[in-house]
Amino acid sequence: MPGTIDKKLEELGIELPVPAAPIANYVGFVRSGRLLFVSGQLCDAGGALIATGKLGSQVTVEQGQAAARACAVNLLAQVKAALGDLDKVVRVVRLGGFINSAPDFLDGPKVMNGASDLMVAVFGEKGRHARTTVGVTALPRDAAVEVEGTFEVS
Repeated sequence: MPGTIDKKLEELGIELPVPAAPIANYVGFVRSGRLLFVSGQLCDAGGALIATGKLGSQVTVEQGQAAARACAVNLLAQVKAALGDLDKVVRVVRLGGFINSAPDFLDGPKVMNGASDLMVAVFGEKGRHARTTVGVTALPRDAAVEVEGTFEVS
């Protein structure tokens, strides 16, 4: 029987993928007490990246927002794998975004809204979170965006 958050995902037309396996010497998530730390997730959907290259040159803000949203969906897939039930999320505590950016690109926070907006759409007030957005010169697989997250869980 689907929980409240599963129903919300269904309403939003979101089907969670199988969580991505780590590509190096780390794990997808670590739980410490009531906190769940989820490793950075790329903007992968169905085995292909939503956007590759640099924001501000090859990738538009709108494409970056879609990529950040895809990262957030992948974060939720990891959380579900860790907890078995997304209703166990008490609060989205923090998101960290890494934006593959051209040197003069200043709209990283607008790009990260793709991930932040999804968390609020899914969890409501519990989805409001602290956030960091960092422009970087490169990401794995030339992904346009990578997002990590910290969640308070029951």
